[in-house]
Amino acid sequence: MNTSHRPHPPSDSNEQIRRFFMEAVAQGRVVAGGQLPTERSLAQHFNYPRHTIRKALAQLEAEGVIQRQVGRGTFLAESGGFPVNSLSHTSPAELMEARLRLEPAMAELIVTHATPADFERMETCLARAEQGAGLDQFEIWDAALHQAMAAATHNQFIIRVFDMATAVRHQTEWGKLKDRVVTPERRLQYQAQHRSIVQALKARDGERARDAILIHLEHARRNLFNY
Repeated sequence: MNTSHRPHPPSDSNEQIRRFFMEAVAQGRVVAGGQLPTERSLAQHFNYPRHTIRKALAQLEAEGVIQRQVGRGTFLAESGGFPVNSLSHTSPAELMEARLRLEPAMAELIVTHATPADFERMETCLARAEQGAGLDQFEIWDAALHQAMAAATHNQFIIRVFDMATAVRHQTEWGKLKDRVVTPERRLQYQAQHRSIVQALKARDGERARDAILIHLEHARRNLFNY
């Protein structure tokens, strides 16, 4: 594959690497738990710098699609699944409208079914988002937090719906929109809102969690679309 026409936008690079792995899985070249190509071989294959490959892998790791083990390599998660990525005509506005309907309604399922491990995952996402050096890292762990919340419902339909939502967030249009509107000040606001959501969920307070999720999503939509 000749990719000598770089530089590519980061979102394009991430998408190409994602599709490469998805094709490998679909063709049976990699199975659940199987080892994936090294950073070095991926960098050579795509003609991308190592840091570009590393960022794409970090995003997949945050989603729980792959696992990276120091000294051993990178492996496909035992689930063997990738977020559905066939929603190329879904706009950011459509995604936000759907999330506003669905995510607040998840609160009761989460407070009923979430395990200590689910809450630990949410706390990890919060910490990694807050520690991230820039918007890219924040966006990775922001998406991972919302996926962790979906997983905590222990409802497979909701989990797959959020796989699709994550796929939409990887689109170039979404990335450009976030780059334009997410200022450092807004990022701090989002982080505080995320903390409030997780605190309410851990307290098993469904009503408070629902309100906190709704406030967060309405705030994000106003920022994105100037509502």
